Amino acid sequence: MYIYTIIFNDSFCNDHMVKPLIAGRLGDNTTRTGEILINGHKQTLAFGTSAYVTQDDTLMTTLTVKEAVYYSAELQLPDSMSRSEKRERADVTIRDMGLQDSINTRIGGWSCKGLSGGQKRRVSICIEILTRPKLLFLDEPTSGLDSAASYHVMDHIIKLAKQEQRTMVASIHQPSIEVFELFHNLCLLSSGRTVYFGSTFAANEFFSLNGFPCPPLRSPSDHYLRTVNKDFDVDIDQGLGGREISVVEAINTLVESYNSSEAYRQVQQRVFEICQQGGGKLEKKGSQAGFITQCHVLTRRSFVNMYRDLGYYWLRLAIYVATCLCVGSIFYDIGFTYGSIQGRGSMLMFVTVLLTFMAIGGFPSFVEDMKIFTRERLNGHYGVGAFVIGNTISSVPYLFLTSVIPGAIAYYLVGLHKGIDHFAYFVLMLYACMLLVESLMMTVASVVPNFLMGIITGAGIQGVMMLNGGFFRLPNDLPKPFWRDSIYYIAFHTYANQGLLKNEFKGLTFPNNLAVGPRTITGDEILRNIWQVNMSYSKWVDVAIILGMVVLYRLMFLGIIKTVEKVKPIVRKLMAGSSKKQIRVEDPYTTSPAN
Repeated sequence: MYIYTIIFNDSFCNDHMVKPLIAGRLGDNTTRTGEILINGHKQTLAFGTSAYVTQDDTLMTTLTVKEAVYYSAELQLPDSMSRSEKRERADVTIRDMGLQDSINTRIGGWSCKGLSGGQKRRVSICIEILTRPKLLFLDEPTSGLDSAASYHVMDHIIKLAKQEQRTMVASIHQPSIEVFELFHNLCLLSSGRTVYFGSTFAANEFFSLNGFPCPPLRSPSDHYLRTVNKDFDVDIDQGLGGREISVVEAINTLVESYNSSEAYRQVQQRVFEICQQGGGKLEKKGSQAGFITQCHVLTRRSFVNMYRDLGYYWLRLAIYVATCLCVGSIFYDIGFTYGSIQGRGSMLMFVTVLLTFMAIGGFPSFVEDMKIFTRERLNGHYGVGAFVIGNTISSVPYLFLTSVIPGAIAYYLVGLHKGIDHFAYFVLMLYACMLLVESLMMTVASVVPNFLMGIITGAGIQGVMMLNGGFFRLPNDLPKPFWRDSIYYIAFHTYANQGLLKNEFKGLTFPNNLAVGPRTITGDEILRNIWQVNMSYSKWVDVAIILGMVVLYRLMFLGIIKTVEKVKPIVRKLMAGSSKKQIRVEDPYTTSPAN
């Protein structure tokens, strides 16, 4: 069991490059040169052997501690374990991290107060240690915590490492004296150069021998950081007759001293022995739970999250109801006059556009889902397909609810085509459109994960589709070839508008107020001559087309994520010689022995 800490100054860590280096979590704007060996082999760390706890606690805020850890246990642990065994493992992990008193407390977010920062950090650690990994990476586990919370979090991690004989690698900016004394080994970095690597207790002697002793009553970690931080042009007291030298000179002195030290040679020798002995390659695998289990657990978890998150569907439902009440009162009992023809068409188009366009209000929740998915996907908790299926199935009842209640209010207040079959079609079309826009916004979230830019992008796409849906500009009047021959058929508003108009006007007769022609005008004539609707197929085909688009957008979402996963490694290789930020793995002690 070893506890390593990596301390570095801000000039090198503000892009979070070094911390995820060994764990294979470099960003898109960073490439790595050099090699990282595991048991003497060049390979990536396998799921179950290593785990990575990010600096940001990306958790589902609506879940309790017990639920968050239970769901993760069911997702990660093998199907050979019974559900009771998985829950027992989760309970033990919760107790190991000292969270038993908060087990039924929600994690909390913007809508409700929940756990403290230290407790959230421990929940993040709980989720990643359920598989009992041999190597655990902790990205600034004390960031944002006070000294007491920092100590308790690290103390629980130390106890866990001792119990399970694990190796922990933690990166820390400025640990307190109590936290610093918990670590066994220290790796001190400055601008990518290794200043020191070895025993934590021997670090003070190393600095003293090189003329930089730690002053009395000062924290050793503070002293080390002050000595190697070259962001500020200040001189360092070398402690030899009051002589002062520049920070650059101090860093060069320490680096040269370490490179010629016995500790460095011992590390090299140890790495050489590991490489010679080799050892088995780590098996590359994802979550040990089956695909059906993943889909089932993700559906349950997503359903609970949607139910508890007011911003996901409930707020939209309230706005939809209020708006449809307004629409119903404005078009109340529209009747069957000649003027009602335009009114019915306007009302149908407005309800369709409003209910679908306002689906962008759920985009912030989509972004949070994508953040959680990204973290869990990188840690191998489940696959892309299981996430897409779980998210789709869990949203079905809520979308139906947000379609049928506002739709019924608007339909019967206005007095549209009588008959339960016509109302059922009206709700079905609204429901299909809601499903489609949810799928569209999830696709946008996978490409543009930024909250503001995603909303703008989604609104822009829907705005263009809306203009080409055949209402604001009749189909025959749309400019060719771009708008009429392409965008018109891509826009889902086209089929929603046509389907609802067919459902409403077919079978009805209206008085003709024109000076010429017959006294009455049929619904078919209205569809052909006034709305220019394509009458060559039935209204059910329009619904089928929209449902087909739903499947297409979901497949696009899945394909984009899969493509990004495959393209990222290729892009990094191609950009290795570009101007992107690079991290050079120069010394052989960067090898990560897994055993």
